[in-house]
Amino acid sequence: MTNPSEPQATPQAIVPIPLWVSIIVILGALLSITGAVISKVEPALLTNGSPTTAAVQVYADYMFARSLSLTVMLLFLLAVRARRMLAGFMVLIAVIQIVDIGDDLARGAFLLVPGLLVFAVLFLIGAWRLFGQAIWRIDTWRDPGSH
Repeated sequence: MTNPSEPQATPQAIVPIPLWVSIIVILGALLSITGAVISKVEPALLTNGSPTTAAVQVYADYMFARSLSLTVMLLFLLAVRARRMLAGFMVLIAVIQIVDIGDDLARGAFLLVPGLLVFAVLFLIGAWRLFGQAIWRIDTWRDPGSH
């Protein structure tokens, strides 16, 4: 039996996801689905107008599948309010953007870096908010009660 005078723990799924985090997730999903559609419909845009070879088409298909999958999961996790899973996916997507930034810097595509950096930082801040603590703390990643 529960004691009415004791504070009750609120299940995590009931705690609303902040509106700004939802907006960031939806915008990120839109960017991701845009990349997926471009890679499927016009993969030459991924090559700066160079001819599309069979190898480019294979990698464009990979990009389509991965971007579409990440988008579907982001929106699903947001819809079901799976805060910890959504936060983890947000960190994963931020890490992908950071790797992409490194690649763009290495090949001299400096124009893309600011947008990717803003996207990554916003996703990391949103994940931090959903986790309720800094993402670099190991306890952030452990299941509650598994210490």
